[in-house]
Amino acid sequence: MSVNLSVKNVPDPIVEALRERARRNHRSLQGEVMAILEQAAGQRPLTLRELSERVRQLGLSTPSDSLEILREARDAR
Repeated sequence: MSVNLSVKNVPDPIVEALRERARRNHRSLQGEVMAILEQAAGQRPLTLRELSERVRQLGLSTPSDSLEILREARDAR
C-alpha cells in the first residue's frame, strides 16, 4: 500500500535547489524527492564499530593529527 504525502509551505530557495538537483540527476521533482526519501529511510545510525572504522579510514593516528586538520580548516576560513 502506498500513501500520498504533502509538504506545505516549502520555501522557494529549497524548491529551486530540489529542482536543480532533479535536473542534474535527470529526474522529475517528484522523482528526486522520492529518491531522497528512499535514501533517508534506509539510513540508520552507525554502530560504534562502523564509526571507529570510518575514523580509522581518515588516517588519524594521534590526537595531534586531528588538531592539525582542525587548525587547517579554521585557518582556511
